[in-house]
Amino acid sequence: VVADAGVARTGPGTDYSRLTPLPKGTRASITAKEGEWLRLDYGGWINAKEASIIPGVVPPRSLIRSVSARQVAGATEIVFPLQVPVPVSVQQGDRALTLTLYNTTAQTDVIRLDDDPLISRLDWQQTAPEQVQYTLNLKSAQQWGYRLRYDGTSLVLTLRHPPASQAKQNALPLAGIKILLDPGHGGAELGAKGPTGYPEKEINLAISKLVRDQLVARGATVYMTREEDIELSLGDRVAMIDKLEPAIALSLHYNALPDGGDAMNTQGFGAFWYHPQAHNLAVFLHNYVVNKLRRPSYGVYWNNLALTRPTSAPSVLLELGFMINPTEFEWIVDPQAQRNLAAAIAEGITEWFREVQ
Repeated sequence: VVADAGVARTGPGTDYSRLTPLPKGTRASITAKEGEWLRLDYGGWINAKEASIIPGVVPPRSLIRSVSARQVAGATEIVFPLQVPVPVSVQQGDRALTLTLYNTTAQTDVIRLDDDPLISRLDWQQTAPEQVQYTLNLKSAQQWGYRLRYDGTSLVLTLRHPPASQAKQNALPLAGIKILLDPGHGGAELGAKGPTGYPEKEINLAISKLVRDQLVARGATVYMTREEDIELSLGDRVAMIDKLEPAIALSLHYNALPDGGDAMNTQGFGAFWYHPQAHNLAVFLHNYVVNKLRRPSYGVYWNNLALTRPTSAPSVLLELGFMINPTEFEWIVDPQAQRNLAAAIAEGITEWFREVQ
């Protein structure tokens, strides 16, 4: 794999579901080809553009004899020494994260794991002749982000610690908390349009700035993916999340309707998540804003969106209302309603941090 995170799928095309991305350097045998897609020996498919084909090499297999953990700034790193970088998958659960190594056989006698801020116990088993599973049992239900990378042939799993809140030493409840806000669309990307033609990109930016000001007033350090009307790719937005590693990332949007949709009766505040580490945040913010402002609920959804996929931080996309709904559009463009919405979002974020920390 030559991409930083090779997109692995269940079949040969973008219509198939995503698997855990394969870290750069991963090696696997090609067992089939279909168009520009390659089937790898562990079962996933990858686009040939994200891989380099090495002919005539012995099928990559690895042994693992030890596992170690170390503390780094703001995180715990678990190191899996291998002979060859093998395909991997990650599954998050309640108070657990499970890592599966494919094409790997364990010869593990002793694993040392000292007391850790995050991990209570490490379990492992050889679940198939060439498949090893490691389960990290966690001390807290809330996970704060993880990364996978190969350092040479060693797989390194980085688990982020909870953000170092300074609220107890500071009267401001979000002191020490880093938050990233992503105003959706921008530039030539107009987004949805209201009944008057008012573009979503403008209200996304306006409401994001109001939320930012509310969060800063509560002590947070806030980053914005854009602060003006510029076009920004989804990849650039995700890269900012991965680089800055905020405590949470929120992408702010207003919703559109499909062709033929019912503009009068489709309405409400919606929240979208992808990784389990973002589920609680999505539900909490949805419920808080809906109840605080007595807004209609559009619901909370699992959705495979670019801005919900980052693993480095809990990432949620909010759809704050429907641009084309005449009733909602009235408060979408009303300055006082905008301020009320921004305050409710900031209050919800503050209350969520109080609950999980």
